[in-house]
This record gives sequence, structure tokens and C-alpha cells, in this order.
Amino acid sequence: MVIISGQRLPTAEELPHSDDTPVDNELQNHIPNLLLNILLSIWGDRQDWFFGVDMAVYYDPNKPQIVPDGFLAMGVPRNTGDRGRLSYLLWQEQYVLPKLVLEVVSEKYNGEYEKKLEDYQSIGVLYYVIYNPLAGKQSRYKQRQPLEVYQLVNQKYQLLTGNPVWLPEIGLAIGYENADHANWEREWLFWYDETGQRYLTDREKIAAAESTILAMWEANEQERQAKEKLENYLRSMGINPDDI
Repeated sequence: MVIISGQRLPTAEELPHSDDTPVDNELQNHIPNLLLNILLSIWGDRQDWFFGVDMAVYYDPNKPQIVPDGFLAMGVPRNTGDRGRLSYLLWQEQYVLPKLVLEVVSEKYNGEYEKKLEDYQSIGVLYYVIYNPLAGKQSRYKQRQPLEVYQLVNQKYQLLTGNPVWLPEIGLAIGYENADHANWEREWLFWYDETGQRYLTDREKIAAAESTILAMWEANEQERQAKEKLENYLRSMGINPDDI
């Protein structure tokens, strides 16, 4: 229970956990979960971050919740017990705002470029990321880019350029490229390092390790075959290879 100025603030159990609006396409689940899984791989030893997927964020007990497709908060515990978080309540998180929120534009437009942008701007979220798989494919989004990253500067969002886009306060870049994820070849969002090198998924790491092992085996096999041919040649010349 949190009490401020004599007012008892509600707990997560007492508030709705989402906006009860179902996602209207797979990408709204796949993309934020992919980003979460990569973070679990590269930040596995860190306990000072939390990435929520389709989770309610309460920034004011007297105002409705916001429910981004994904959000990243830093400087908060990653784990909060067996049950975990039901929602993200600022008054239970020492008022640590999410540093980044992600919205995936759906088939039914939900104001990602207008109302949601204004909402996140007014709340004070540092980075607002919009991924639009329909960019350039529908007349409505003809002038839009697949990935738009906005940074809060003097209480106003400014559009950043590039792919990937470096986020110094997070220590990662975010960008998009074509890849095979979940046996689905298409454009996906990924995390990158400061040099622009993409962080691999666990599946890609396993595939890369298998490829390395296979290459080493093939190289060893070629060396063994070459040695055997040389020994056979020496024997045909009446020379014992063991005497060399």
C-alpha cells in the first residue's frame, strides 16, 4: 500500500491489468516479445530493467492507464516475486517512467502518430518508437517510414534518423531488417550495439555455433584426407611415413 498526502493509492490488484483491447495482428505480439527475448539474452545477468508486453502502465491514479505494445523501464527490479507484475504502477516503481515505449501500427489505426504520440510526450517518456509494417504500402502511410523513433527534447518529440537508431541512455540501438524469426521470413525489429552490429536471437546463436563446429569438422576432415593421401603416396614410393 502506498499513501501520499493522506491519499491511499490503489494497488495493481485493484486496477485493470490491460485495456481489454485484443491485438488485431500477430506482429503486435511477436515484435515486442522478440525484443524482450533478445534483452533476456544480452542483459541476462542484469536485474535493473523490465520490459513489459501489452501491459497497463499507470502514471496517475486519477487517469486511465496506457497500454503500449511494449515498453522498457530501467533502474527498476526485473523480478518482483513469484507472481510478477500485474501492471506497471509508477507509485510502486519509485516513479521511474518507462524510458522507451513501442507501438506497432495495426490494421485498425489507433492514433499512433497523433494521440498516442501526444500522450507519451505529455507523460515524459524519453523515446517513443513506432513500427509500421504498412509504411509505404498504403496511401495513408505513404510518407511514413517503417521505423520512426522520437526523442523527447525540451518536452517535445523530435524524430531521429537512421536505421538502426542509437539510444545512448539505454546503451542500445533499435532498428529493422529482414530475417527469419519463428519460421517467418519478413522484416523484424532488433537491438543493435553502438557499432550497428545486430544482436542475434538464441536460435541464430545456436545456428552460428553449429555452422562453426561443422566448418571445423570439415577442415579437420580435409586435413585428415590430405595426410592420408600423402602417406599412401610415400608408401607407393617405398618410403615409410613413420620414418619421416
